[in-house]
Amino acid sequence: MTQSFKQVLKVLPDIEHIDKINLYDQNDNLVVVIENMQGTQGSLKVYFYLYKNFKKINSAAAQKGLELFSEHTAEAKKNPGSHPNIDRLINIVKTNDTLRVKTILR
Repeated sequence: MTQSFKQVLKVLPDIEHIDKINLYDQNDNLVVVIENMQGTQGSLKVYFYLYKNFKKINSAAAQKGLELFSEHTAEAKKNPGSHPNIDRLINIVKTNDTLRVKTILR
C-alpha cells in the first residue's frame, strides 16, 4: 500500500537548518526558490531528500519525487498548475532536463 504524503514527510530528513533551496537550469539560470515556510515545507523536504540522494534533480530523481508526493501527484496531473513543485518534476520526467540544486542554510 502506498503511503500518504503526511506519512512520507515523517521519514524524510529534517529541514530545520535549511532556509531555502534554489534550483538552476543547465544554463545556470535560477528557475525557482523553495523556501522553508508554511505551505512549501513539504516540497522543501522532498526536494532536499532528492538533493541528498541524487545530488541533482534529473529524471530518476524526479520520478522518485513524484512517488514521494503520493496522492498529490495524481491531483497535480489532473489539475496542472495547482502544484507547481510537482508539475516541475512531471516536466523533468517528460523532457529529461536536469536542475542543479543549491541549499541555503539558516
